[in-house]
Amino acid sequence: MDGVDGVRGTSGRDDQVGTGGAGGADEGWREAWGRPEDALARAVEVLRTPRPELLLRLSTMLGTLVPHVAVAQLSGVCTLSPTYAYGLPELTEGVSSLELSRLAERTTATTSAGRPWQGEAELAGRIRPVVVVSTSTGGGAPPVAGTTPSTSGGSSGSDGGVSGAGPAPGAGHGAVLVLVRANADPVAPGALAVLQQLWDLVIAHSDHRATDAGPKHAAASRASANARARAIAEFTGTHSAALSAILAPLRSTDLDDATARRTATELAVTALLDLRRGADLDRTLSEEPADAAFARLARELRPLLRHTRVRLDAAPPAEAGRSVPADAAHTARDAVRVAVLVMLEQDKPSRLHVSWQFTPDGAALRSVVRGDGLGVLAADALAVHRTADRITALGGRCTVEAVPGWGTTVTVDLPLALPEPALATDPLDGLQPRESEVLDQLAQGRRNRDIAAALHISESTVKFHVANILAKLGVASRGEAAALAHRAGMPGGTLGLYVAS
Repeated sequence: MDGVDGVRGTSGRDDQVGTGGAGGADEGWREAWGRPEDALARAVEVLRTPRPELLLRLSTMLGTLVPHVAVAQLSGVCTLSPTYAYGLPELTEGVSSLELSRLAERTTATTSAGRPWQGEAELAGRIRPVVVVSTSTGGGAPPVAGTTPSTSGGSSGSDGGVSGAGPAPGAGHGAVLVLVRANADPVAPGALAVLQQLWDLVIAHSDHRATDAGPKHAAASRASANARARAIAEFTGTHSAALSAILAPLRSTDLDDATARRTATELAVTALLDLRRGADLDRTLSEEPADAAFARLARELRPLLRHTRVRLDAAPPAEAGRSVPADAAHTARDAVRVAVLVMLEQDKPSRLHVSWQFTPDGAALRSVVRGDGLGVLAADALAVHRTADRITALGGRCTVEAVPGWGTTVTVDLPLALPEPALATDPLDGLQPRESEVLDQLAQGRRNRDIAAALHISESTVKFHVANILAKLGVASRGEAAALAHRAGMPGGTLGLYVAS
């Protein structure tokens, strides 16, 4: 294929993406990955990589396993930036989340669960040889807790008396990794198996990062998801109106060329359907069905109650098909888990009732944990692991009602709509994520060349960001900018913006 010998990265410089020889690595992948300790060492190195560099690091690691010239991913957990690509400029600039989603669907339809697919597919306007790996962020766990009451979990070794049992309504959002190859030579089955396991591990780790995100990062991710949804809604309306206007004259009986009219009409209808499907896909990536989110919570609570005599009643929301923002679902699950852990430790309950419901006005998701324990829980009980801060960051509130001798009720309300952002009181709040990264490097005293190498961008891009930083912070020199950064807690305080996603 054309243009596969030298791959140009997104920064405009020449980079070799996942290279390892187009043919030989498929035969010799066991030399680099055959021993368990070697595979684990590579997996650990990938998981330790900061979020902005994760895809590039993963691509480099996979170069000896599945040689490729470009890589793209569709994340099922990242509402800040679901789609990302590295390698061929024509791919990084042209790949869409809809194309990646179609490849994931094709993989699911043509291979058995948990196996990659390899072949040729259209990506960024061209037919390319690809290897596609898909997974589910919800895990494919076995049947989960239901909603009906059950008898008390008696003996040690039970699942904690979780009431009921039934299939999970959903297994989480799909995540897909696409490796664009230099040729269509088949990849060894053993290499594909290792690739699948590594991708499953990366996605599971990313899912935990999203669940345990800090308050500031959760708020930033939520804001990004809402802004993207608004933009897509606007563009969809504009394009739909334009295409509908085209359809009207093409359907007119005044036109003579019936074949041309029919063909044009079919093309326009297809374009409209693609636009609508793209909007639906983006909504799926930034939201989560309430029943699937609650079922996942029930699965996560089961290990906490194993080997106890505590009975758990789980009541999912009545409006099961309604969607909630992904960050609200993450935070609600975290709040319930923390409440259950604190109650088990301090309140000593024999029975817990967990429920999700939408508030009467439909504006918030309400999570309630009620226990029949000692009733001694403090009002700030959810301050553990910054859970209370995460709730506040999303505009929510938490109340703890403890009645000695009767038990405790913890209620968490999380708004479904993003609150209006407050005006920035700190100059650093006005920086874009990439500008924050550059400022973090400046605060460490690094030169433009070193910053460019660390962030995988060109020196001219670094100079552009530095100029913007100085203007936004209202300072005249790099030294003054670095001083402001140090007062704000840098260096080392910005990479978490990406870890949340």
